[in-house]
Amino acid sequence: MKQGNTAFLPLGILLALAALTFWLRYATEVPSDRHDGKKRHDPDYIVNDAILHKLNTTGTLQYTLHAKEIRHYPDDDATDLIQPRLLLLHPTRPPVTVSANHGHLSSKGERVDLLEKVEVRRAANDKSGELLVESPDLTVLSDPEQAFTKSKVVITQDNSVLRGVGMQVDNKLQTYLLESQVTGELESRFGRKKK
Repeated sequence: MKQGNTAFLPLGILLALAALTFWLRYATEVPSDRHDGKKRHDPDYIVNDAILHKLNTTGTLQYTLHAKEIRHYPDDDATDLIQPRLLLLHPTRPPVTVSANHGHLSSKGERVDLLEKVEVRRAANDKSGELLVESPDLTVLSDPEQAFTKSKVVITQDNSVLRGVGMQVDNKLQTYLLESQVTGELESRFGRKKK
């Protein structure tokens, strides 16, 4: 009877060693998550009171961007803008100024998401007064010179006011299309009293 019990002793030691080896393997394994900061969303540079100019191939100024602060993030190559103000210039059209409290620029600069108190101002010309567009947010696509929002919009020009929800803007064609719930008061150019 004693001999049967002693046969289990080497088997028990072997099982204990196997369990200890299994535990040591996982206890000493290096975790796969790196903690070297490469996955953090920290800016690699911050610029205060920035002014950027873009010229075309002939050296003509196309736009000027002012920002109280610019923060660039290397992990996704995106840029955050604090109080951005963009002045768009065109030789045959009135200048357009776009401003907001915050902006987020995609990695290649093809998309800008503007947030909080967005204003688009088109300067007055001989044919019409200044145009002001107000919205809580606006997405600008730089290459086709288009913008859109799904939020509420107020458009004011002289004594005319339009309100709606959702808007499509084409800067090349100088069009502003309100998508839904449009109401407004339009003043006729012919109905104005001359002073």
